[in-house]
Amino acid sequence: MPQIEQLAATYSSQIFWLLVIFGLVFFVIGRGMVPRVMDTVASRDRQISDDLAAAQAARDQADEREAAWRTRQNENRSAAQALIVEAKASAAAETEARLAAAQQRIDVRLAEAEQRIGGARAAAAQEIEAVASSAAQDITQRLAGIAVPPESADAAVRRALVHG
Repeated sequence: MPQIEQLAATYSSQIFWLLVIFGLVFFVIGRGMVPRVMDTVASRDRQISDDLAAAQAARDQADEREAAWRTRQNENRSAAQALIVEAKASAAAETEARLAAAQQRIDVRLAEAEQRIGGARAAAAQEIEAVASSAAQDITQRLAGIAVPPESADAAVRRALVHG
């Protein structure tokens, strides 16, 4: 068969060109392009790890700032609470002082009113005694026809009012 005979003649030539192409591909791609791709991948990996480290450092710094901020907030909150307690205490003391002053004024007015009422009561009692004494004298004069002196009528009315 002629096709098989020709295989032996072209076989060595094909192997030669296969090795030449393989060597050319090896040197162009293997020695030229692959190192560049690997350098790019390594550079990219390095950049990613650097970015992750920077992000972690930024996160740690943010956590520290947040902790400091929370500490300041807690201190400010406790200071505000202390101010509120102090303001409540001073307001309560001021209110109590005002109430004490108002109570004192009310007590003074009440004492004055009680004195006026006592005076009015005494005056009313004297007036009632005078009217009762006068009425007793008139009644005794009309019914019994006896003239009673004013001192006796006053004494009788006082006795009757005290026991009555």
